[in-house]
Amino acid sequence: MKTKDQIREYEKALEEMSPFEIKDTLIKMAKKGSETTTDTFLNAGRGNPNWIATAPREAFFLLGVWAVETCRNEAYSKPGVAGMPPEEGLGDSLKLFLKDNAARHGAHLLLNAIDYAETELGISADSLAYEWADGIIGDHYPTPVRMLVNAEKIVQAYLAQEMGDNAPGLGKEYDLFATEGGTAAMCYIFDSLQANHLLKKGDSIALMAPIFTPYIEIPQLDRYSFDVTNIYADSTDKDGYHTWQYPVEEMDKLRDPKMKLVFLVNPSNPPSYRLSQDCLDYLVDVVKKDNPDLMIVTDDVYGTFAKDFKSLMYVLPRNTLCVYSFSKYFGATGWRLAVIAAAKENIFDRLISQESKECLEDLDKRYGSLSLHPEKIRFIDRMVADSRSVALNHTAGLSTPQQIQMSLFSLMCLLDKRNVYKKKMQDMVEDRLEALWKGTGFRLMEDPLRVGYYSEIDLMLWGSKIYGDDFCNWLKANYEPIDIVLRLARQTSVVLLNGSGFDGPCWSVRASLANLDEIDYLKIGSALRSILDGYYEEYKKAK
Repeated sequence: MKTKDQIREYEKALEEMSPFEIKDTLIKMAKKGSETTTDTFLNAGRGNPNWIATAPREAFFLLGVWAVETCRNEAYSKPGVAGMPPEEGLGDSLKLFLKDNAARHGAHLLLNAIDYAETELGISADSLAYEWADGIIGDHYPTPVRMLVNAEKIVQAYLAQEMGDNAPGLGKEYDLFATEGGTAAMCYIFDSLQANHLLKKGDSIALMAPIFTPYIEIPQLDRYSFDVTNIYADSTDKDGYHTWQYPVEEMDKLRDPKMKLVFLVNPSNPPSYRLSQDCLDYLVDVVKKDNPDLMIVTDDVYGTFAKDFKSLMYVLPRNTLCVYSFSKYFGATGWRLAVIAAAKENIFDRLISQESKECLEDLDKRYGSLSLHPEKIRFIDRMVADSRSVALNHTAGLSTPQQIQMSLFSLMCLLDKRNVYKKKMQDMVEDRLEALWKGTGFRLMEDPLRVGYYSEIDLMLWGSKIYGDDFCNWLKANYEPIDIVLRLARQTSVVLLNGSGFDGPCWSVRASLANLDEIDYLKIGSALRSILDGYYEEYKKAK
């Protein structure tokens, strides 16, 4: 039996680990508890959604049936062997196939998608059908390596709609790089910023916290060793409740020109709030008045769950790289689909052109095998090359079947003029959020900026509101913050993640509202409240 001091030392060691690694310990505890009690094992630690978007998947698989048929020809008469799809006349072939199979799931979406691409995006039916046939078959390397031509046009329009709050221009002012999910995008950005001398070892960067844990951990790696400053979302209302917005004194840290770059997740992960208009306006002021060369990387994977969302890519386009992943909104974490978006006119290219002679010579040598004029290669294309160690640039790119599925996800939303799918997603996570908080008995504040894909619950705040400051002081003196999630797993078979692992309030927990049913969140809320009440019972006995 471990002593109390030994337990606290163990918990302190756990707190140094990523919450995504601690979760394995929590899951083991929770499952063991569920085997010996009537408690149900409930894991709300990870944000993998428990839904899928059906229509674009049905379209994908029906498209695959047609694509295989187009590859059959007399030149390949042996069973199990076919040729490549022809480049001409496939538009009519696909339309005829879809009309003949109009009753099959996916046909309606594909027919409407072809019409939309022709009328709104200027993509001919033949061009689209060939890219789809060749892409879904996967018989060529991705060409262009950065992104297929029509796929880029489609996703540009999707981002203009979803990240730009229906911005005009169909997103043509941005270049896109299709990547193997948002995590790959993160790695590519970090690598290329350093490879192109935009960030050097030890440079000053900022993180808008709380934030997704890898953004905290990657800068600490020896190859980067960045000097990190946190910008904390510690604003509160007049009653002391979190608003999860950034006070001006925190954002003023970005005014220092030594601050090279800022990373943020918007809406945040956790606590799942989008940036207020005041925060967006203040960031614009910071850049325009004091730090015009501030590089911004915004991870906007949860933007589609927010109402009237506008990404920083549309607020400060020249300064911003946007990472958008299709994983959460479409229930597609296994597909590994994301894009990096960069404005065609951006500071990344300008900053590279202004580097020292020594740095420019180094870059010419690095990218010299790709072009007679390597100095003209844009930053987004350098990221593509860097993703394959430059030498394998000719085989870079996201697999073509993945890009076709990405296109179909985007087209479903572009065709959904009444936002039927979006409202379903937003209503579902909101209902789950309300169930969670109802279970806790805590007051869920009304806030139009709340998105609700996650919820960050600060137990110290609620302990103070319900049981007083003396109780909170006792809790801090006798337990480590991570004890909450350990006790929750051990005693109630519920898995949540520690908020401190995201640079959030030490005594907070993160619950994902994506991966369980509404009734489960009511149980989780009740379990969390029982843990707080249990601490209070100990406190009373100690007194």
